[in-house]
Amino acid sequence: MSVRDDRTARDVGRRARLELLFTRRNGRTVLERGYAEPPLRVGRELKGRETARMILATSSPGLFGGDRFEQRIALGPGACVDLRSQSALQLHPSVEPALATIQSAFTVGEGAMLRCEWDPLIPFADGRLDQRISIDLALRARLLWSDALMCGRHARGERWQFASLAHELKVVRDGALQYLERYRIEPGGGRFDRPWMAGEAAYFGTTLAADTDGARTERAGERLQAELRCISGLESGVDVVGGTLLVVRLMAVSGVAFRQARAAIAGLAASWEPKPDRSMPGPTALNP
Repeated sequence: MSVRDDRTARDVGRRARLELLFTRRNGRTVLERGYAEPPLRVGRELKGRETARMILATSSPGLFGGDRFEQRIALGPGACVDLRSQSALQLHPSVEPALATIQSAFTVGEGAMLRCEWDPLIPFADGRLDQRISIDLALRARLLWSDALMCGRHARGERWQFASLAHELKVVRDGALQYLERYRIEPGGGRFDRPWMAGEAAYFGTTLAADTDGARTERAGERLQAELRCISGLESGVDVVGGTLLVVRLMAVSGVAFRQARAAIAGLAASWEPKPDRSMPGPTALNP
């Protein structure tokens, strides 16, 4: 891992890197190395029996145009890591029409498990963001990924008023592409509330559950599909890709329905070994 801060004074606070390396020692996962440039911070490691848990924190009130953040997180063989966000990520408008960028790269070693549950991204009016996420899984690695997006500050009547949002989520297993999600949204006054687009939904998200047992993945998908149908105010799609990757897409009218759906999906990990710790709070769905 590089630990050299090559930013200029003007870049401090606007351009930042976070680098974390987790390894397994004596049956426990520990943070081997950590490096952060403000406003990013290395959170306090909360140790469990098998799992290292951490809330990724920042001293910034959110993202602003021109911000460039980069995250590199690696798990060594057999490591088990649970990552959460400290709160919803706010994308603020900019005085100038500048783009904020986030690039995140996760590497999950053989037999390791990465669990990431992120609070919603809330794009304010005229906000601009380009975020790219890559996840590189070893052949026997496991993953539970859950991200979230709001249409804007819904409670204030601010729907689909951001300028642009580009998103890419890529999962590679053992060198082969397993999943690619890519879109760009530029509302521009468009009617995203049409029935065959977003409708009345205000919360959106993707959950990926990468297991190593195809039969178990199929059973989990069938069970989850039945559970999600029972949640009022939710539209969902469940599929299995490549035999071992469970893909769930969510659209919810309310934060309550969205949270219920994410909690049901997170319950899938309870059947995986090692069992995840329950001492951290679950994902939240905010309605600012």
